This record gives sequence, structure tokens and C-alpha cells, in this order.
Amino acid sequence: MKQSSKPGKKLFVLDTNVLMHDPTALFRFQEHDIYLPMVVLEELDNNKKGHSEVARNARQTSRFLDELMVGVSKDTIGHGIPLAGGSLGNGTTGPSGCLFFQTRIMEANLPTTLPGSKSDNTILGTALALRDERKDVTVTLVSKDTNMRIKAAILGIHAEDYRNDQVLDDVDLLYSGMTDLPADFWDRHSKAMESWQEQGRSYYRLTGPATAEWHPNQLLYLEGEAPFEAVVRRKDEQGAIIETVRDFRAKGHSVWGINARNREQNFALNLLMDPEIDFVTLVGQAGTGKTLLTLAAALAQTLDEKRYSEIVVTRVTVPVGEDIGFLPGTEEEKMTPWMGALMDNLEVLTQSEQHNDWERAATQELLNKRIKIRSLNFMRGRTFLNKFLIIDEAQNLTSKQMKTLITRAGPGTKVVCLGNVAQIDTPYLTETNSGLTYVVDRFQNWEHSGHITLTRGERSRLADYASEVL
Repeated sequence: MKQSSKPGKKLFVLDTNVLMHDPTALFRFQEHDIYLPMVVLEELDNNKKGHSEVARNARQTSRFLDELMVGVSKDTIGHGIPLAGGSLGNGTTGPSGCLFFQTRIMEANLPTTLPGSKSDNTILGTALALRDERKDVTVTLVSKDTNMRIKAAILGIHAEDYRNDQVLDDVDLLYSGMTDLPADFWDRHSKAMESWQEQGRSYYRLTGPATAEWHPNQLLYLEGEAPFEAVVRRKDEQGAIIETVRDFRAKGHSVWGINARNREQNFALNLLMDPEIDFVTLVGQAGTGKTLLTLAAALAQTLDEKRYSEIVVTRVTVPVGEDIGFLPGTEEEKMTPWMGALMDNLEVLTQSEQHNDWERAATQELLNKRIKIRSLNFMRGRTFLNKFLIIDEAQNLTSKQMKTLITRAGPGTKVVCLGNVAQIDTPYLTETNSGLTYVVDRFQNWEHSGHITLTRGERSRLADYASEVL
């Protein structure tokens, strides 16, 4: 390997799971060099078959490596392959480092408790040998595997998680979708204020320091003797236009028989019922009403207002992207075991003491015709026209899977993502790099999207108490 003359340059040894998580990781290390042990190529080859996300990423990594190898001779491989020719596909400036492959057996003094025949231990041995051989650079092992990083630390190898795909440094920084106005808000913003009414709704044009921090469709509220709740309708350099929200807590403003029980739920229903908002994200813990509110809004706009032709519900099955299995029946019947939350909420929305068994059966048959359950596995290439698309358990999706789903939306389609970033079941996904976190952050400045974080549990007093003390 060529000796580096640049001060502060690093050599990153990549674990296989980094490339199977994000193939573009090859081009994410800027001016630093990358080293791939031979066992990493073997593991990529072993995981390239199949239709899972991991298999697709393994194949994409191999294609990237094949492009980098064009015109490279055997004699020049040992000096490093420039990564400047790599493309991130989004206009981002490419890296300036080099890619090195393991071209010889490297002796490493691994403890006898770590046999070198295991792939992880072979990578650790390679990193250990590089650390002892390359004194001019800092050798760092990059892995998504926590246990791998722990073993590396025990051996004295500097190890890090792959953080380039993280949307935020801390999930507490995630956009909440609403803001509390200060008590002196009207005193500071009422001097140049304009107000008018249209179709029973009040509008205000405001200028002032607070408007600079607002986002389109952000929910605003002011507590006190004269409570105030509004949504930001338009924002520009001069200020913002806000509109008072509809109060779905009042009995006369129910949605499919459902009333909001708190401020956050009221904001959520305003976003869900707004035809100008094409994309809504609802984040909250279990019992905050995400699924119930979304289904109520979907039924009201599909069956009553005829705004959408049908409701499509999908969710990720764990393990992600794998075959549904050998459950009998059609695609919808195979997905039924994963849709328990949907069925539970439909029972709440359709039960009524005034209806007899025949009327309930007729209602259920109507709903079955208008609510379609679809598997995530068969979404590629589809286009949904005038549909109300609900993506449940969205926290288990990667950013790439989320992009695949949202781009299925055709004209007249509304997409709603539901999830709880504290309950992630997908390997190597965390609160800060989940697909749900990704879209909340990327859509916050679009005028046709809205987000709200639900914080208050409304399931039962038992569930509320259990969430506090258990």
C-alpha cells in the first residue's frame, strides 16, 4: 500500500454490514482512504442472491466496485484506486481518497479465544495488522455491529459506527410539528397584522421575529385565558399567513364518529382532513391514536366525501423485505396477521348499538371492498391514483424503502406515515437513521406536507399507568 503523506488522513476498514446497509458508503469518507478485507468481498458474494433489501445492496456494492475497477491494472491496485470517479447520484461532491483491497495474507496476533476462521474475527485481525503496520495513519474499523465494535475496543482497535446516514445527532431534535407561542406573542406581532375571514375561517398575515422559525403547515398554539390554535398556511421572506384550525374536539365536528381528545389529536385531524396536504407523518407512542385518527379520516374522505377511490394499507413485515412465507391465501390474506392494529381500530369505528347484525355485516363488506391491504414486497413499479395510502410501522423502513413507497403516489393520492421511532425492530436501524425520521426532516419545509408528534396516550387509564411505571 502507498504511504500517505497527508497529515490527519485516516484509513477506514469497512465491515460488510456497512456496505449492505448503504452501498454509497464507499463514497462517504471524503479525503480519507478505505480498506476492504478480502473476506468482505466473500460475504458480499454470499449475500447477493434474493430479493431482500440486503441482497439488493450487496449487488449494488458489487456494481460500484466494478465501475471503480475499470481501467485499473493489477500493478496499480496496491497503490490504491482513486474514489473521485464515484458518484453519489445526488450532485454531492465526490470523495478524494483511495480504495485499497487486501492483496496478501496479513499476520495478526489475535487472542486464542478469537479464532480467525470466523469472518468478523478475520476482519478484526486485518484491522489489527494494519494498525501495527501503518503508523502514519489512524486505522479505524467501521461497523454497524455493536458486538464487533466491542471486540475491537477490547483489542485496542479504534472502532466507530457508520453515522453518515444519520438524519439527526439526537432524536430529541426531531421536528415536532407544533410550537408553543410566547405569552407576549400578540403584543410583539400585532402592529402590522392583517386579518380577514373566508368560509368561516380566520386568517392572519403576520410579520415579526417568530415567523422566521416557522415551517409550512406547522401547528401553533397559545395557552391562557384566550387560547389560540392555528396552522401556518404560507411563509415567505416578509412573514407568514396563519389560519385558525377547526376544532374536532367539539361533538358537532366529529370525523367518522371520532372526536379529538387533546390538542395534538386535533392538530392531527386538521392535517389528515386537509385536501391541500398530500403527505402527513404522525409519530407517537402506542395508544396516542395514530391509527384510529388516520382510519377515521380515511373513511370519511373515501366513503362520505368521495375524495379518494379506496384506502390502501401497507406495513413492513419483520424480517424486512423477506418473503411473506407460506401462509395460505392471497396477498391480502397473507398480510392479515400483520394487520391486527388495523382490524382493532376498524372494530371501534364500525361498532354501534343502533345497528343490528345484518347492518354491521353489510358495513363490514363495504369496508372490505374499499380497504385494500398490500404487502411492501410488491410495491415497486406500482402507481396509486386517487388513493389514501397508509404506511403503518414506518419506523422500520430505511430511507431508500421510504422513497420507494412515497414515489408510488400518483395524482390525487394522499400518503400518511405512522410510527413510533422508539420501537424499531429492523437490524442496523436506529432512531436517528430510520426512514420515518428521514422523511419528517426532509419534508418539513414543503407546503403540501404536515407532521405532528402525538405525546398523550388515550388508550385507557391502565395503559397510561403501565407506560409510566413499567
